[in-house]
Amino acid sequence: MTSKLPNLLVPDTALTVAGLTAYIQSLIEQDDQLRQVWLTGEVSSATRYRSGLFFTLQDPAAKAAIQCVVWNSQLHKLTTLPAPGEQLILLGRVHVQPHRGSYQLIVWQALPAGEGLRALRSRQLKDRLEAEGLFDPDRKRALPTHPQTVAVVTSPQAAAWGDIQRTLKRRYPGLWVLFSPALVQGDQAPASIVAAIERVEQDGRADVLILSRGGGAIEDMVCFNDEIVVRAIANCSIPIIAGIGHQRDESLSDLAADVVAHTPTAAAEQAVPCLADLYELHVDRVQSLNLAVLQYMTVEHDRLAGLRDRISRLKLDRALKQEAQVVSWLRQRLIQSTQRRFQTAMQHCQMLQEKLTTLDPQAVLQRGYAVVRAESGIVRSAENITVGEDLTIRLAQGQIGVTVTNVSSVSAQAEN
Repeated sequence: MTSKLPNLLVPDTALTVAGLTAYIQSLIEQDDQLRQVWLTGEVSSATRYRSGLFFTLQDPAAKAAIQCVVWNSQLHKLTTLPAPGEQLILLGRVHVQPHRGSYQLIVWQALPAGEGLRALRSRQLKDRLEAEGLFDPDRKRALPTHPQTVAVVTSPQAAAWGDIQRTLKRRYPGLWVLFSPALVQGDQAPASIVAAIERVEQDGRADVLILSRGGGAIEDMVCFNDEIVVRAIANCSIPIIAGIGHQRDESLSDLAADVVAHTPTAAAEQAVPCLADLYELHVDRVQSLNLAVLQYMTVEHDRLAGLRDRISRLKLDRALKQEAQVVSWLRQRLIQSTQRRFQTAMQHCQMLQEKLTTLDPQAVLQRGYAVVRAESGIVRSAENITVGEDLTIRLAQGQIGVTVTNVSSVSAQAEN
């Protein structure tokens, strides 16, 4: 089988890429109108390098842009320095970059022309959404400490998706990751991002959601300032981490998100804890717990020893107290017994005193009796007395001496 080539008019010689670029460069750079041109537009991004200031000038209404550069030797001559969001009037020349096949404006002068249209619209939208409370700190939700499932909304072709996967796997192995793809650049990106967030909500498994894309020019980030994207973030029932890869400018999506991390890797680090750190924290807590238990046991051991000592002393004190009670009881009994015996002795003594009083001769004398004494002693019978014998009669009060003149016996008195 033979192939047939179409009948084409092939020139004898073909231009090289360098030749074509040089031809275009000669056309543009030798054009009198392009060698000194006044240009107006809005600055969308600006970056300072060693060689100069590079920025993008765009026409938001027509969606057209041109790259511009101000060399360091010319910067001090500018009336105003280009900054994102400013409307400027530039003076410069168009220059072709052969190695890139593109053109740029070499700027000689920059004059202010007011606030840019895109910056004005963005500021007005920000003020309106802020007035509605979409950026209120009280709306921010705390991230779960130990999420089981993390959802990621980004482009499958973006380097951010790979960075997030590696970071999550390294920090928290075994985590479930739900990927909801979305466009993160271009006119269709806002609707695509909103749809991706809604898919995650409808799935219902995610504990936290990462909205991310890699770095890029500010022109590539306009989708994250779109109103429908900002509202979708603010109204999402799942905590959202904004990991949009730019650190110089804060998007409206950053303001509406619960947590802001300016790189995809940082967003993944915010979403999950580091398992190694958790293990180290666990080890520290175990050591602290063991130390606390040891200290508690030491204190309680000392307390137990003190209680045992108190118990031992309490037994001795109790025994002494019991013995003291016995001694007190015996003392009381001894006192009572002694008092009873003393009373009995007193009564017996009193009785003896009464008997002695009864037998006391003086008492008998007091009743009118008398004691008769002879030389031989007390006279108890008349038979022992003779007539003419001298006797002594003792009375209660004093005594008298008498001489016996007559003696009569008891029997004679009885007969009379």
